[in-house]
Amino acid sequence: MSVQTELTQRIEEGVFPAGARLPSEPLLATQLGVSRATLREALRSLESQGRLRRSWGSGTFVAAGRRLPNSLDLNFGVTEAIQAAGMEAGIQHGQHWLEPVSSGEAVRLGLEPGQDVLIVERVRTADGTAVVFSRDILPAWVLGTQVGVGDAMLQRSIYDVLEKDLGIVIDHGVASFRPVRADRTVAQRLGIRRGELLLAIWQIDYDEEDRPVLSSHEYHIADAFDFSVVRRGPGRRFT
Repeated sequence: MSVQTELTQRIEEGVFPAGARLPSEPLLATQLGVSRATLREALRSLESQGRLRRSWGSGTFVAAGRRLPNSLDLNFGVTEAIQAAGMEAGIQHGQHWLEPVSSGEAVRLGLEPGQDVLIVERVRTADGTAVVFSRDILPAWVLGTQVGVGDAMLQRSIYDVLEKDLGIVIDHGVASFRPVRADRTVAQRLGIRRGELLLAIWQIDYDEEDRPVLSSHEYHIADAFDFSVVRRGPGRRFT
């Protein structure tokens, strides 16, 4: 039995109940009969799955509630993150429409003022619970002559529709993150109180020709996700 499996079993059986602090790494490694390096790898994996949370200077704790893991160094989709956590992904309040691009989005998407864009709004759910409100904006030229693209994007991952239906492969994205307070519209969509703290992610995705093809605005319920990022050591900073 692997160390990760052993720890998972102990969590599920209540040996390590929700909120409990795990023994120190040296003691836990001795109890499991493994090296500290092997133990750390298992702990990192369980943390990425949302089963553990580590607090610097305090120790490692069993997560009180199941969270959806996401790694900020990956260009993830919300649907994929929910499914990877073993939960059922769903969509509520989905709608789409065409409208002239706003001045701000025109700059972000490299469009002329007045050009049409497709707006896709959705509330993303995990096992029926609202976790993300998203507003995705695509230049009309991306749609080409395809019909029903907006409907498809209400049912599937936008990345999946772009690649499989429109032949557009996302090469990279540039994102910014910041905490925000839910305004009236977002609060109504997510079924939360106005002013509740959310994590907002704004991202522009580019295709293989370096053209901006998708502007995304996502509002994540703060306690629904655990985000992680891989940080290089100082010796690799300039390689």
